[in-house]
Amino acid sequence: MNTMTLWHITGWDFAALACAALLVGFSKTAVSGANTVSLAIFAAVLPARASTGVLLPILIVGDVLAVLTYRRHAHWPTLWRLFPAVAAGVVVGTVFLMWADDGIVRTSIGAILLLMAGVTVWRRRTAETDEEPDSVATRSGRVKARSYGVLGGFTTMVANAGGPVMSMYLLSAGFRKLGFLGTSAFFFLIVNVSKVPFSAGLGLIDGRSLFLDAALAVFVVPGALFGKWAVNRINQRLFEQLVIAATIVGGLQLLLR
Repeated sequence: MNTMTLWHITGWDFAALACAALLVGFSKTAVSGANTVSLAIFAAVLPARASTGVLLPILIVGDVLAVLTYRRHAHWPTLWRLFPAVAAGVVVGTVFLMWADDGIVRTSIGAILLLMAGVTVWRRRTAETDEEPDSVATRSGRVKARSYGVLGGFTTMVANAGGPVMSMYLLSAGFRKLGFLGTSAFFFLIVNVSKVPFSAGLGLIDGRSLFLDAALAVFVVPGALFGKWAVNRINQRLFEQLVIAATIVGGLQLLLR
């Protein structure tokens, strides 16, 4: 497996990865969809498949910081309804990674992200009223949770790109800012940790990639602290617009590479 290490990348490459790690921390405590930009940076510096293995531990560090920050705001009924569908998506994504090359991975994820952003914008413009988070108890809410859950599990396994899919789901379900961040924090901590054995089994994580992760993890902390400071200064409408915009940017970057 061609995992990247500190001695295989240039100083500029490492600087780009460090900025991406900083953005991971910010995305976990402020604007969730922003980590699609980090995904694109990692995929630009490293081979697309190898980049998913290097990025995963960085995301887990950000998830831990987000849980510590927003743990009181999680909506557990939503989480319990999502997990079975996500597990199915992770299995499908693992099978997909066994045969897909870098180009197919990038194109597939980019198309899914743009589709989810488009659907969310359309739903929010045509809806008469915002749905409440407890709408997951209705039949339509369960169907939506399962659909987004499978897509989220697939995209998070294939390219660590489940964040935008789940962001679109939580926005469409009517979550406010803190509930959004608290629910997504627990969701991604649990899902990302569960992906580690799959990624290691595919050869995407090994001792060398973890060495690079150790060097990059320190940059996640200041990003998370800045995000915690910034989120209290972002109103709900701007928050939603930033999440959708970050999703669209990330999708375009993957499609146009």
